[in-house]
Amino acid sequence: MAAAQGRLSDGTGGMDDAKEAGEGDRHSHSTAPAAFRAAVDALRASRLRPQIEVEQTKAPQRLAPYAYALEAAVVDGDQDLADGRLVLLHDPAGHDAWRGTFRLVTLVRAELEPEMAADPLLPEVCWSWLTGAFQARGLSYGEGSGTVTRASSHYFGGLSERPAASQIEIRASWTPREGLGGVPDTGAHLASWCDLLAQVAGLPPAGPGDASVVTLPQRRDPQSR
Repeated sequence: MAAAQGRLSDGTGGMDDAKEAGEGDRHSHSTAPAAFRAAVDALRASRLRPQIEVEQTKAPQRLAPYAYALEAAVVDGDQDLADGRLVLLHDPAGHDAWRGTFRLVTLVRAELEPEMAADPLLPEVCWSWLTGAFQARGLSYGEGSGTVTRASSHYFGGLSERPAASQIEIRASWTPREGLGGVPDTGAHLASWCDLLAQVAGLPPAGPGDASVVTLPQRRDPQSR
């Protein structure tokens, strides 16, 4: 899976240095706070579209006491149409900038068709895809922030035969509203994030109650910083 790599903003101006798990303090799933365990279990139990391949990956190490990360790719045959990373952060003491104890952070990117890349409203449209995905599922969230970056590559010399390429990158973070027991509906937020991935990749919307969904594989325990 060619999942998105790179630094993720926690929404407070800080950046993750992608430090590997095991180099600092760590907590197993069994010793993490109950609210964090429940939030992670909801992610693991989520059922997603089969075109979206999702797996657990190493979580950021310095953004919060507890973190869990997933990477995903929208796959058509042997081609990745879009990829991304979603990180769940948890600080039991709360975080002033988050206005809560949980935070979701994402990086999504995809190649663009030339006509779409030329649309001057593309950044606004891409951001509306994210907020619209929340609205479509009736999700409540706060303190949303992020950036939409459009980049193009032109090739010269020995690479001049390659066609010009354009890419869109969405970085965002938001605070999911907490429900019973202080646990947000992370499964629904993951589904909304996958809706965004599918839309960026150009897939048609999945119908309600679509049976062609798959359950997330359950792999390693979540790690903390």
